[in-house]
Amino acid sequence: MKPRVPVLLGPAFVAAVAYVDPGNVAANLTAGARYGYLLLWVLVAANAMAVLVQYQSAKLGLVTGESMPGLLGSRLRRGPRLAYWAQAEIVAAATDVAEVVGGAIALHLLLGLPLPVGGAIVGAASLVLLATQDRYGQRRFEAVVVALLAVITVGFLVGLVVSPPDADGVLGGLVPRFAGTDTVLLAASMLGATVMPHAIYVHSALVRDRHGRAPEGEGRRLLLRATRWDVAVALVVAGAVNIGLLLLAASGLQGTEGTDTIEGAHAAIVGALGPGIGLAFAIGLLASGLASTSVGAYAGATIMEGLLHRRIPLLVRRVVTIIPAVLLLALGADPTWTLVLSQVVLSFGIPFALVPLVRLGRDRTLMGADRNGPVLHAVLCVVVALVVVLNLALLGLLLTGA
Repeated sequence: MKPRVPVLLGPAFVAAVAYVDPGNVAANLTAGARYGYLLLWVLVAANAMAVLVQYQSAKLGLVTGESMPGLLGSRLRRGPRLAYWAQAEIVAAATDVAEVVGGAIALHLLLGLPLPVGGAIVGAASLVLLATQDRYGQRRFEAVVVALLAVITVGFLVGLVVSPPDADGVLGGLVPRFAGTDTVLLAASMLGATVMPHAIYVHSALVRDRHGRAPEGEGRRLLLRATRWDVAVALVVAGAVNIGLLLLAASGLQGTEGTDTIEGAHAAIVGALGPGIGLAFAIGLLASGLASTSVGAYAGATIMEGLLHRRIPLLVRRVVTIIPAVLLLALGADPTWTLVLSQVVLSFGIPFALVPLVRLGRDRTLMGADRNGPVLHAVLCVVVALVVVLNLALLGLLLTGA
């Protein structure tokens, strides 16, 4: 008897948590509070790209039975392989910083804990989540992460019930445009927070660990069809959260003093929408930090295993990567701008993940009959070109100080 499609859902929802991490919160709230609906089009376009990209990563894992880093690790010479690993590791470190800092801010908002203490607690809690996978298997881990995703969704979107967005503003925000250097910086940050390099790497590993290599024939077609639904539904949820955050800031926080930080935005939410909405927001932020830091550790272990040919236990990886984030908090780095700048770092890592993904998906010897056709390949190339152009523009603006 064939398995029913819903039983096969799950890996994309874990990957989708990377799209609603605290870095997204900082970037989207900042964009909405400062510029209203102006950059809404960035989120819509980025989420459409994310659906396409994440399916390609999952498809690669299903057809080959390998993770994307593993495929690259077996094809690159030692020098290029180590260089590629170095940039992927920087991206993973930036991801960890955003996730731990966001969770620490949430604990500060909820309990008044100092940020370094909150960061350490978030790291310890993520160890418990990762232990769930080691002890009970991937499906139980997926269930816990999906439950956290539900908390994130409710926590971040409930404010829209109290402060609904302006319909004309929303329509105007769908027109692509910028308004100076700062909006380009924010757009790159939002793109880096939406099309996540480490999510591209990890999705292929998630489907590999869940399904192995899909057998050719009807079984593979079923898995690919289920994966399309998995990715579409998961990314629609993640996209709705991101767009909702910007709309909430644009409708309820624009022009309010102090909303350029998460703490300030939270205070403004409490003042404008009430303590209940503020509490829901803080709980959603905490769930975001806990879930995303666990997925980030999974991604980091996948990167190291594939490119260094060394299997690093998830718990060991978690302990090592928590240190930079806690140190930054202890040194007094501004938490919100640490989050935003971490997403800019991620945006520079996107081409290094996308270009190999596009090339591997078109490889006949690797993908066989499931390789991408010319039309899809052309669309993917356009996506890569758009990302590269945006990042080059951002680099030029930063270097010239324009």
